[in-house]
Amino acid sequence: MNANIFDDLFVLEMASNHQGNLERGLNIIDQYSKIVRFNNVRAAIKLQFRDLDNFVHKDFVGREDIRYVKRVNDTKLSKGEFATLVEAIVRSGCIPMATPFDEKSVDWCVEFNMPIIKVASADNNDWLLLEKIATTRKPVIVSLGGLSQKDNDDLVTFFENRNIPLALNHCVAAYPHEDSEAELNQIDFLRQRYPNHVIGYSCHEYHDWTASVQIAFAKGARTFERHIDIDTDGFKVATYSSLPHQIDTWFKAWHKAKEMCGNTGAQRRAPLARETAYLDSYIRGVYAKHDLVKGQLLTKEDVYLSIPLQKGQISSRELMLGKFGHRMLEDCKKDNPLNIDLLDTPYAKNPEMKKVIYERGL
Repeated sequence: MNANIFDDLFVLEMASNHQGNLERGLNIIDQYSKIVRFNNVRAAIKLQFRDLDNFVHKDFVGREDIRYVKRVNDTKLSKGEFATLVEAIVRSGCIPMATPFDEKSVDWCVEFNMPIIKVASADNNDWLLLEKIATTRKPVIVSLGGLSQKDNDDLVTFFENRNIPLALNHCVAAYPHEDSEAELNQIDFLRQRYPNHVIGYSCHEYHDWTASVQIAFAKGARTFERHIDIDTDGFKVATYSSLPHQIDTWFKAWHKAKEMCGNTGAQRRAPLARETAYLDSYIRGVYAKHDLVKGQLLTKEDVYLSIPLQKGQISSRELMLGKFGHRMLEDCKKDNPLNIDLLDTPYAKNPEMKKVIYERGL
């Protein structure tokens, strides 16, 4: 397996923010997968698996006075509901991931065909769990919050001896932590001590969504993790969780860091602006195959693709068809271009994306 699976990977940690409600979880996936697409990044949406029948001792089940016990019980989902969330993540174009907190949950990771397994800071020296995870042969990301140097070295040696791809996340396991507690110089230390492994940053600061990711990238972090949530239903969002617009800012800050750091010989160069403009002239625009009416949900039978692309017209890159695709907001005559303002599309709700669509083409 190739350790490059970790490079430039964003892990969006849903944790228990589905609140044990399948529809809430699906809403989170829907909102964040669109932001991932807008920002052209590679992202995983991560769940947490626990075998609750055994994870909480029977004498403590239902205890309301123990915060962690109450939280895991209140946010319980069935295996079938988790399967639905995993399927939705795959359909969204994101990578499904999970943190298993017990051995049976590792089996779920295999059954659900998770490409990567995450180990939380609380379990980074739980050797029974680590040994079970290693049997899957899947790439592993471990957060190093609270781990001693000896345990760090033992952990790396354990996975190296089994030839299992491993990424190591610098993490301050305080939820949240202050900017002054971020200790981003640890990224330098980890890169120097473990040069054969991708180093990442699992962040829980809460004051801004630009500085830490830019500094972390410049220091060499190549995978990034944040908790995500939504506030559209009145639920109180934890201070260490990010909302959709904050993750959008986070992605854009990462893009800016990449731009300013430039490319290296280890990766493909960034295209020149004039090169992109030239190639944009060859992008196919979306045209109406026949008269389209307001309220119509587009299928592949309703449109065709041709050059030239015109200003304001959606291209083959933005075309979304089927159940979750574009719906007409106005009528459109046969052979006319499908302008972004004619469609109910998430791209129209993103000012930067809409600006790009209106500035390109003829």
